[in-house]
Amino acid sequence: MTSASTPFRLDGRRAVVTGGASGIGEATCRALTAAGAAVTIVDVDRARAESLARELPGAAVLVFDIGDPAAVNSALAAVDPVDILVNNAGIGLVGSIEETEAGDFDRLYRVNVAGPYLVTRALMPKLLDAAGCVVNIGSVAGLVGIKRRFAYCATKGAVVAMTRQLAVEYAGRLRVNCICPGTVDTPFVEGYLEKYHAHEKEKVRAELNLRQPVGRLGKPDEIAHMVVYLCSPEAGFVTGSVVTIDGGWTAA
Repeated sequence: MTSASTPFRLDGRRAVVTGGASGIGEATCRALTAAGAAVTIVDVDRARAESLARELPGAAVLVFDIGDPAAVNSALAAVDPVDILVNNAGIGLVGSIEETEAGDFDRLYRVNVAGPYLVTRALMPKLLDAAGCVVNIGSVAGLVGIKRRFAYCATKGAVVAMTRQLAVEYAGRLRVNCICPGTVDTPFVEGYLEKYHAHEKEKVRAELNLRQPVGRLGKPDEIAHMVVYLCSPEAGFVTGSVVTIDGGWTAA
């Protein structure tokens, strides 16, 4: 049983989490549910999303491509009310500008930038009705340059800029914040290691650990708990913030 003195509660709130079936998204769905919210898990992996939903009281699943305007509008039309939106879905790419083909750049832009735009726009009337909040999951790649991450840096920089613009545009009506993680131990990172460094995974994993001054990767739960805080009444004065959770990476 909760009491009025229990902080960071989200009882009765309805949250939509994109990319909610794995990694940071999964941890966020679990943390929001534990705080009392009911989550709608948005993902392209139906099996994984439905498996997670069975573990979370009140959870629902929507399967659609966040980069497809018609699919976004159709799927989200029935979600009502919405108090919280977490734009978490994203994809990466390794390559300098010379190594980045136009089609690959467009693919990252479609998911990492157009996706949050389309989902936020579709849900904006409901979020405003609820005086709700949006949390965008960015990256340190949107704040500093990282070698051979041209498209990823460009798209995550756009997420940071969209966050700040929305916070100013809707100040007093809707809170919008961004979390910029460092490297977090997720299936996203495992996929990167398998694709680009299958022959030297442990060596590169060690390098990724050392990229953060604290000497380790982040944990999905560490990002998820910040999402809960930013969505809670205790964060009522927090909007337009870009919060790094990066083991000291951007301070070094």
